[in-house]
Parts: sequence; structure tokens; C-alpha cells
Amino acid sequence: MNWKCLTLTVPFAGMAAAVPAKADQLDNIISAKTLRCATFADVPPFASPDPKTREMAGFDVDLCGAIAKELGVKAEIKPVSVEARVPEVKLGRVDITVANLAYTLSRAEQIQFSDPYYLAKEMLIVPADDAGKKKADYAGQRIASTKGSTSEMSIKLNKSDPLTFQDTASAYLAVQQGKARGMVANTMTTTKFVNESKSKGKEMRMIEEPMLYQPIGIGMAKDQPALTAKINEILRKLDTSGEINKIWDKWLGPDTEYKMTRTDKVVSLSELKFDPIP
Repeated sequence: MNWKCLTLTVPFAGMAAAVPAKADQLDNIISAKTLRCATFADVPPFASPDPKTREMAGFDVDLCGAIAKELGVKAEIKPVSVEARVPEVKLGRVDITVANLAYTLSRAEQIQFSDPYYLAKEMLIVPADDAGKKKADYAGQRIASTKGSTSEMSIKLNKSDPLTFQDTASAYLAVQQGKARGMVANTMTTTKFVNESKSKGKEMRMIEEPMLYQPIGIGMAKDQPALTAKINEILRKLDTSGEINKIWDKWLGPDTEYKMTRTDKVVSLSELKFDPIP
């Protein structure tokens, strides 16, 4: 993943970290000794119930735990649906959302984003015998995704017809059953489904051209400068210490089914060059 491969710049107001810190939600978190953290309800490897313990587990769960540890508080995980990731933090029901949350212009109007900690890609997978080669070949076609996600948005931007579900497993099943020509999700999820399809169900393959690039950050309520500054400070510390890479390798790294290497660094949105989505 290379931040510099993108050429369009995003207009972005100065990060809240530049605003002098004042008493805000950060004080409430410290006083309560608890960081309320929204994660996916069931989207592995980011967050899903452990089959044995039934406790939530995954990359986002561990990242939330690492942030809480740096704050000196405990992490309280609240599983939410894909479309509830922004409303939950906007309404103050959680302190932060750590759920593969991509920066979009509409979301940025509602909540504050932290500095991104990696650049994700939305990828399209189709049956192995499908004739399509690039995303333009699927314009006007029915494509499955999770509801309220940037995956769904990328389908619309491609002028394709989204067929949405509450979770990725249901979206994938729709393709297997021939109800959709393909499915869009993040690279990790699509890689997993492609690998699984080689031994079970209809074999799938990935279209090489990404449907969308998107910076992934942590969501917080707007007008909380102290909290924003602290979260960004912690992310940079976890990045420099190698802790984010450690968590990444545990869930997504070379020894997992995803076999992905994290090469990104935590940088401010204002430093990035990318094409923002609505």
C-alpha cells in the first residue's frame, strides 16, 4: 500500500489537534475509567464473537484495547451494525468508533476523523468463470455489499446496482446463489472469500482494479479537540513502537489467511493525496 500512488488532493480543514486542548470528552473517559468503543458486530477479522469464548475479538477490538491501555482505562466494546458506526459516535453512545471506518466527505460533516492508520481498497470479487476484467465491465450490473458501507458507495460510483445486506457473509452468499454478479468488500474480506471458494462452493476470483481507495481512521464526536489530539498522539505512538503492526500481523499478516503486510504509517489527512468519496 503506497500513499504516494494517488494524485488528487482532498480539501481538509486543520486537524483539531492544532486547537488548544480544553476539557472535553477526554476528561469524561478518564473519570469513568472506561473507553466506550464501537466495533463491527460480526465482520472478521476486524471484530466478531470468538467461537469459543463468545467475547468480541479481532483487529479493531485489539486496537481499541491498545488505545484504552495508553489512556489508562478499560475498553468497553460495543458491537454495532455497519450503518450504525457513525450515528453511535455522533449521538454520544460511544466515545470512539474503531470499525474499518473510511473517510468520506459526508461522514466528515458528521463526525471527527483521527489520522488514518492505513489505506484500504474496496475490491470486487466475481465467479472465476465470469468474463469481466475491469470494474467498468460491471457497470449496470447487480453487485452485492453490506448496507451503508463504502463498499455500497463504490458500487454506486461505478454505476452498478447495489444489492445490500447486513453482513458480508450474506452478501457473499448472494453471489454464490447467483443473485448478484459479484460482491465488493475490503481487501481482507474479499481475499478470505476467494481463498475459501477454492475448496467450497463456487470458485471466485478478484478483479485486479480496485473499486475504491480509502483512508481508514477512528471516528469521534466533533468539537472534541482534546480527545482528537490524544487519539492521534496515541496512534502515532502505537505506530512508532510497532504495536499497530503487531496487531495487524496477528489478524491480517503473512501467517494468516489474508497474508497482508502493513506498510502504511500514521499521517494526518492533510498530508495525504487521495480522491475523497462523497
